[in-house]
Amino acid sequence: MNTELKKIATKSKEKIDPAVLKIAVILLVGGLAPLFDTTMVNVAINTLTASLHTTVADIQWMITGYMLAMSMTIPVSGWAVSNFGGKRMWLFSLGVFLAGSILSALSWDVTSLIMFRILQGIGAGLIVPILMTLTAQAAGGHNLGQIMSLMGLPALFAPIFGPVLGGIIIHILNWHWIFFINIPICIAAIVFAWRELPEDEISDSHQTLDIMGILLLSPALALLVYAISRVSSRVNLFDEIILIPLTASLILLGGFIIHIAMKKEGSLLDISLFKSHTFSASCILLFAVGAISAGMMFILPLYFQQVRGADVLYAGLWLIPEGLGMLLTRSWIGRLTDRINSRILVQASLVVIIIGTVPFSFAGPDTNPLFIALALFVDGIGLGGVLIPVMVSSFRGLSMEQIPHASSATRIFQLIGGAFGSAVIAVVIQQQLLIHGTSGISEITKAYSGAFWWLTGVAMIAILSSFTLPLIAEESPNLSGEIGLAH
Repeated sequence: MNTELKKIATKSKEKIDPAVLKIAVILLVGGLAPLFDTTMVNVAINTLTASLHTTVADIQWMITGYMLAMSMTIPVSGWAVSNFGGKRMWLFSLGVFLAGSILSALSWDVTSLIMFRILQGIGAGLIVPILMTLTAQAAGGHNLGQIMSLMGLPALFAPIFGPVLGGIIIHILNWHWIFFINIPICIAAIVFAWRELPEDEISDSHQTLDIMGILLLSPALALLVYAISRVSSRVNLFDEIILIPLTASLILLGGFIIHIAMKKEGSLLDISLFKSHTFSASCILLFAVGAISAGMMFILPLYFQQVRGADVLYAGLWLIPEGLGMLLTRSWIGRLTDRINSRILVQASLVVIIIGTVPFSFAGPDTNPLFIALALFVDGIGLGGVLIPVMVSSFRGLSMEQIPHASSATRIFQLIGGAFGSAVIAVVIQQQLLIHGTSGISEITKAYSGAFWWLTGVAMIAILSSFTLPLIAEESPNLSGEIGLAH
């Protein structure tokens, strides 16, 4: 026993190979662009709505489209690396994200911005999984936990510095520069990768790509979100502009379910995973958690600008307490997940989210700023604590062969949930503004109050769903590094 403990202690003290560390840092430079882009864009929503002469319900598509594109691209990454090589695909993904950033910065209306953001989302959807794959390959299984912890550090600080950086850029320059700023980062990442990343061999055993699954699921989700977004401008829910895309979406979703049920191998989603009760319950929760997180990121900058009267810079500064709360929780939640049952941690985190969200349903333009900051901090604690326990639960009882498929599926559910969360919260705000009007600050405050109640309701539903998680934990592999990066 003492010998084994000494081996473990010695292994934990091993230094990371400088060559591997160099590769990790090079990859990390490329990973910074999509990470900070996501947090900066949310602060710009109010500015973009005004500058492009559009509505909240329409501008949300630049976030929803981005997330949907990411969710559909993630399963492609494994196939692409297998068939074309990791280095080539890394350079390609950075190039796609760079092109999407330049074109987004040059957008002339809301439609062009949405289209170019989808291109950005395709690049981002490739960057994150390829980054993890290349890092794991470079490490060769040695000190992987240390390396993944290093790679996950920017994800801890992005919620704090991203909104502030976005606010500063828009305040000093204009909204175009939140996309232009990606150019030097991407170019530096491409140059470093081109010169320093080793060439990798293309695998002889080529993976198959489920093209039919992508062609069925992508338009199904897009049409469903489109139908939801049209609700804000229609009183009659049976209006053809809602009913036609909704019906088409349901038909395509039905076709997708039949397709993955009949396709034995290589499907977009491995249907055998859902035989696990725990995995199925975790995916439902990941959808809800994604909706809550994206919904909060969407609504808070708008709330501070339209209700509290803050400019874009102060809206970014207002989000610091929430980021600090997330940082505080993320620093120890992984260790706690190994000791306490995931269901308990998930339920506790969701209760904390509710405690941090409900005050915004009652707060107005004159509410004490310290009370608002405290509510944000509490909300951040809950948001930072809920994801990792759910992710860990999703891997319980799965074999090592199932882990890559499960990792892809859980990320897809989280992103789709985020897309729906942004879309629905935009619809709720727009609908509430139509009901209460925009003639005065009290009417606008009531509209946002209704939206925060909606988020509270989703959190309550998630708590009920969490009772489907088992109380008796099954053994699962240690994937804390991958989970940290996925966030």
